[in-house]
Amino acid sequence: MMIKSVRQRLRLNSVWVVRLFVAFAALLALGNLYYLKRAEYSRPVIQEETYRVINLATEKVPKENATIMSLCRNEDLGGIVRSIQNLEDRFNRNFHYDWVFLNNEPFSDEFKDKVSKMVSGEAKFGLIPAEHWSYPDFIDQDKAREERNKMADMGIIYADSESYRHMCRYNSGFFYRHPLLQKYRYYWRVEPDVDFYCDVDYDPFSVLRQHNKVYGFTISIYEFHATIPTLWDSVKEFLGKNPGAQHKNSLVDFISDDHGNSYNLCHFWSNFEVADMDFWRSKVYDDFFKHLDATGGFFYERWGDAPVHSIAAALFLDRDQIHFFDRIGYNHGVYSMCPVDDNVWVNSKCSCDKNSDFTFRGYSCGQRYYKVTNREKPSNWKQYADL
Repeated sequence: MMIKSVRQRLRLNSVWVVRLFVAFAALLALGNLYYLKRAEYSRPVIQEETYRVINLATEKVPKENATIMSLCRNEDLGGIVRSIQNLEDRFNRNFHYDWVFLNNEPFSDEFKDKVSKMVSGEAKFGLIPAEHWSYPDFIDQDKAREERNKMADMGIIYADSESYRHMCRYNSGFFYRHPLLQKYRYYWRVEPDVDFYCDVDYDPFSVLRQHNKVYGFTISIYEFHATIPTLWDSVKEFLGKNPGAQHKNSLVDFISDDHGNSYNLCHFWSNFEVADMDFWRSKVYDDFFKHLDATGGFFYERWGDAPVHSIAAALFLDRDQIHFFDRIGYNHGVYSMCPVDDNVWVNSKCSCDKNSDFTFRGYSCGQRYYKVTNREKPSNWKQYADL
């Protein structure tokens, strides 16, 4: 009897152990489900998985239908060689994308020889058609000259430069039409005398294609109002004539503080662009550029391609198609994007000073971009911000 009683107790205890185990497993599963749901809800709009680091030692890297593009002159040889060497070392020596160089005058043999030896892909040299780098018939050149002089008296940078205006108009509405660029979909714009501070061990072109991104930037900034006093009026006029042009999920709140009534001057700094030329080739952008061009603002004022591109991207694209490349350390002139996240800075072998990062400074539109896109800021961003 005693043995039977012990067996019954052991059997009973075993049942309770199983029951307790099942209950514990159920609670654990519910906890995990809650955590996952909460993480999904609080997840920022743009994720780190967007960047798939490539193991260059073991992987065969497929190339996208893309090129690196530079608009430069013969006298820019020293500056563009510096930019080429920098980007080749940090990125393209592992990917071997072609470079396309465009000039409104023929490139010299010296330029072509030295540059060709610097790039790991094929170097291609193109002459810009005269009709794309000249005054349209509808421009009153006397009036344009008077307006340039007025802006020069105001001390505005590039105020009296005709070539600067031709460049801005060309970058706004023509570069993607050049025969050398017709075979490509994506481009990375690189200018003379720029620096790339971090290793780029992933393919930014693949980021665009795989995640349906159209326009990528590193630096955002406020434009000088004196250079574009009537630009937004022309934009609103276009939208009035084309009420379906603005995307329902646009990023208008990045470029306007009042839902599009006025322009807050924020724009992506277009000296760095990784973008999809199919957007510039689209009907909505083509109509938009033609509308702006017909006003004469590129010559009577000093409209830059940066606000033109930025306004178009912010209005006509789905907001999720605009991408901040926050791991590409970059410098142009006095402004830099230096990743302030410690892990990114170390793992990408960045050489920049985090204190030089412009993203969260007062004249940058970076904080606004983070706010309107619900993007998660680096944990230590306040160390490098103007608060």
